[in-house]
Amino acid sequence: METLKGAHIYLRALEPEDIHFLYAIENDEHLWELSSTQIPYSRYILEQYLENSHRDLYEVKQLRLVISNYQHKAIGLIDLFDFDFQNSHAGVGILIREPGDRRQGFGKEALQLLVNYSFNHLNLHQLYCNITEGNQASMNLFTNQGFEVVGVKKDWLFSNKVYKNEYLLQLINK
Repeated sequence: METLKGAHIYLRALEPEDIHFLYAIENDEHLWELSSTQIPYSRYILEQYLENSHRDLYEVKQLRLVISNYQHKAIGLIDLFDFDFQNSHAGVGILIREPGDRRQGFGKEALQLLVNYSFNHLNLHQLYCNITEGNQASMNLFTNQGFEVVGVKKDWLFSNKVYKNEYLLQLINK
């Protein structure tokens, strides 16, 4: 699908061979704050997740896509979650795994592709994201793509023995 192809990356469905990539991400404690994860995932659970990843977006209310470069290396994940067909909105989450792949424009390109897909193919009216206080890279990524801060959830997340605020951002398809 051409709508999911950019100049430097493309978005694709999860494949069985992504098990190692998923396992590394889901069990990296440094990334748990981003996904509100508290426990590691077994390979077995992730294999079951992969087996069911083909299920319809309207049924499971989420879509996880792999961000891949044109050397076919998985470099990250981008998600639509809490898909709400009735109200025409969904949440967005993005992760670039390796620090060396960050700040290269891959996240920006992936977000642009997903926004375009969400508005033009899924006919969503709006997207939202939640960004933890102090995550300036994500704040810059989303605000530079037109997402607006519309609220703050005070002391929302408890991480490293401290409460952090979480910002709610929205992008409305005009």
